[in-house]
Amino acid sequence: MKTSLFTHSVPKFLVAGGSVALAVGLMTDLYGLPSFRFRKNVGEACQQVVRAEAKLSRDQLAKLLVIPEGQNQKAVRQVVQDPYCKLSSLQVRVGATAQREAYPLDFDANTWLVVLYEGEQYVGYRFNTR
Repeated sequence: MKTSLFTHSVPKFLVAGGSVALAVGLMTDLYGLPSFRFRKNVGEACQQVVRAEAKLSRDQLAKLLVIPEGQNQKAVRQVVQDPYCKLSSLQVRVGATAQREAYPLDFDANTWLVVLYEGEQYVGYRFNTR
């Protein structure tokens, strides 16, 4: 009977434990670690302040979250008004540049809502914690 040198020199529990540790490491959000933190907010600085007193209320947020993607920017603006500021544009997909507008939440000073538009079309949102 042939036996492998590997199975005799390393106990099975070490192999199993190493596999579990590797799986946990792969599923961990590395951007949450302090050494990677600087990458989270790249490009998140306001490029132009539009309305310094702008804040998004819970009611406005609730109304915005039910607006379907693809709506006209005017429909979104009826709910959220003018943004606090405009962020730098970015390319979300090939051939389409997204404009981003930021709204600080009235009820959570560390969280901002970032709304994305492609031209005059609403394409989505995301939350940004500062």
